[in-house]
Order: sequence, then structure tokens, then C-alpha cells
Amino acid sequence: MKNVTNLFLVSLFSGVITLGTYKLFIEENSITSKNIVTTAPMFATKNVGLSAETVDFTEAAGSALNQVVHVKNVSYRTVYNPIEFMYGHRGGQQQQQIGTGSGVIISEDGYVVTNNHVIQGATELEITLNNKKTYPAKLIGTDSKMDIALLKVETDEKLPYAIFADSDQVKVGEWVLAVGNPYNLNSTVTAGIVSAKARNLDTSGIQSFIQTDAVVNPGNSGGALVNTRGELVGINTMISSNTGSYVGYSFAVPSNITRKIIEDIMEYGNVQRGILGIEGRELNGAASKELNLTESQGFYVNKVTKNSGAEKAGIKSGDVILKLDNQNVTSFAELSGYVNTKRPNDEINVTVNRDGRRLVIPVKLTKKELLNYEFYGLELEDLEPADKQRFKLKQGVKIKDITNEKLVPYAEELKGSIILSIDGVKAIDVETISRGLGSKTEKEGVRVELMLRNGQVMRVIL
Repeated sequence: MKNVTNLFLVSLFSGVITLGTYKLFIEENSITSKNIVTTAPMFATKNVGLSAETVDFTEAAGSALNQVVHVKNVSYRTVYNPIEFMYGHRGGQQQQQIGTGSGVIISEDGYVVTNNHVIQGATELEITLNNKKTYPAKLIGTDSKMDIALLKVETDEKLPYAIFADSDQVKVGEWVLAVGNPYNLNSTVTAGIVSAKARNLDTSGIQSFIQTDAVVNPGNSGGALVNTRGELVGINTMISSNTGSYVGYSFAVPSNITRKIIEDIMEYGNVQRGILGIEGRELNGAASKELNLTESQGFYVNKVTKNSGAEKAGIKSGDVILKLDNQNVTSFAELSGYVNTKRPNDEINVTVNRDGRRLVIPVKLTKKELLNYEFYGLELEDLEPADKQRFKLKQGVKIKDITNEKLVPYAEELKGSIILSIDGVKAIDVETISRGLGSKTEKEGVRVELMLRNGQVMRVIL
């Protein structure tokens, strides 16, 4: 009888252990143009503390799938027969090349936004809707710096279109969906969270990406990054990978920057860039200690550009920028990302720390093209198309004037020359140089590679 009782107790105890294990390990784990809509509804859904299973992606995915298109890029190149080429027969044959990517419909009358690199060099463009209908597309305009392009298709039917969200309000940890056509697999949706905002990847253009762990692969470029309400928060642009395929993180151009670019293209025919007119460096513990500052976050102003809005408003070298309007500034990416949503003559309130005092300074942004950059006594300006054609260059900056006394004897030879790189960094434009040299003082030497007017390339140390 005692053995039977013991057996019963052991069985009962085992059952409790089994049930407890199930509860612990199984149940826990199952827990511009008036046609473009650029204002997201003013409400938010809070999913704090909820597991993935309680978030319903189906409605957002369903709407986004119909708003995202497949983009086909057709180009041609001439292929020569080596033997014919050797004997002077250089007619060659036209070989078709096809590239593919994604795009997002942003108006019912057929405007589509995509990446510039998706349509670059295209002779013909074609888009395919989610319902398999195809249309030829016309290129309206591009911004290669920010990797955004605007297309237009002509159709009598009203197309489903994306609504822009305010990307400044996107939160780290928020659920997002990436919608596109990776590897020509049409209408693909992946889910992830916003991993970081204002991510600086040291590219030549945009410095303020939204980083996400939603799976993105080749072909997703130009597709939509949407929130759980189906609103557009970004345009998927690139991945960070040694293999060329997804390994953990992808990056999107924020919707606020995208919206501003396409509105500029539609209204002005090109992108209107406003700049503050400052150079400097973002702060951290080491930089603050070096500069003897109390602030450990913000953007330290090392130099103010002559005749810029910042100079006219009274911003000074040594100021630490803490906020632009209501947006906190803890990095260059956050500063440039916010300014890139503005136009020349827009006014923004700049909050600075000056010698321990907080000041709010209204600054009217200056048009980028109206300012010249002065570097080590060299007044520089961006290359014009005629300069690029003459020197057969895609990038560089021109020396407009010489103010450095030591270089005055060489002024005649240096004026009109093209700077190709500084300290090994390509001189893409004046803004790139300004950003790269923002933390340097003119007491530090730099290596400059330049092309003289006669085409000779030389290297000097300033």
C-alpha cells in the first residue's frame, strides 16, 4: 500500500512538473502637388509590451502591396567584335541590359518614387503594378545625392497610393514592413523593427538613414518601408553587407526627406537645398574633454561660413548646437537630416550652448549655390556642367580665388584648377569637403590632389 501511495505521489509530482514546464517554456514563448497626400493622420497606436503575435500586419501589408510597383530599367550598350575593331570596323552591336527594382505610387494620377540608382542610365522604363498591369514610365527628375528619383505613368484609372507619415515621429523599436521585389520575387513583405534613426554611413549624399532589421535584398531598392498603419516612413535604399545580400540591417531614406525632394522636383524642376553655413564636429565624451566643454552631446561649431544665414544670425565658433526647432541634435546625421527637409529662406530656431548659456537663435537658411567655401586660403565652388565636360570629370571642386598669402605667387596657375581629393577623400562637392574638414584647424596640414587647367595632375601639402 505504501509503494502504491509513493507511486501515486511521484506520478502527481511529475504531472505538476510537466505542466509547469509547459507553462514556463511553451506558453511564454507563444505570447507640391495637391494630388500627393503628405500628411499622416494624427493618431498613434501603442503596442508597448505586446508580443509580435498581437500586432496585426495584414491590413498594412495589404494596402502597401498595391502601392508598391516593380520597376524595369532597360539600357543598351555597344559591344564590339575584337577582330573587326582591330581592322577598323567599329560599328558594333547593341546589347540590351535589364535592371530591376521597386517603386512606390505616391499619387492617384501616377507619380512613382524610387531610388536614383534603380533607374540610372535607363533608355526605357516600365513599371508593373501588383495586379500585373504594365505601363511605360517617364523620368520626371532625380536627386542623385539623396538617391531619389520621380517617375510618371499615364493611365486613365485612379491608382492606389501611399500616404506619407512624419518620419521624425518614428520611434526606435517600432514595427515596420519592407515591401518590394527582391530577386524579381514580386510583392514581397518582410517585417522588422526600427533599429536606429539618423544613421550616418559616411556616404557622399544622405547622412540620416532609418535603420531597420526588416529583410531587404537586391531588388527591394526603391520599395516602401511602412508602419503598422500602412503609412510610408521611408524608401528602402541599401543594405550593409560584405556579400551583397541581407545579413542583418537595411537602410531607408526617411519619408520627410523623400517628400521634400519630390515636391521640389515637381514645383521647381530641381532640388532646392538650404544650408546653415557651419562646419564642426559632433560631440562625445572624448571630444568634450578635448574642447573643455560641459556638454557631451550636440554639434560643436568650429567655423561659420561667410555670408551664410548662420553668420548673419550671429552663430559663433565655439557654440554647441543642441536643437533645431524641436528636434534634438546629438550627431551630424541628425543635424543634416533635419536641414535636408528645409528649403532656402526657411527659418529654423537653433538652440545653442554658448559659454554655459542657452540661446535660441532664428536662422534663415541660405541657398547652397550662393555660398563659396573658403579652405586654407582657397575659395572653392562646385563644378558646373561645362567644367565637368571640359575636364572629363564626374566630380571635384574648382578653385575660384586665392587669399592665402603664401599661395598668392601661384594664384594665376591655381585659379580655375580642380581639387580632386583632400587627404585621400574624394572631393565630390563643396559640401563634402566642408563636412570632411569640419573638425580640422588650418594649422593642420592636408594633402591635396588637384588638376591644373592644362590637365596636369599634381599633389601638394597645405
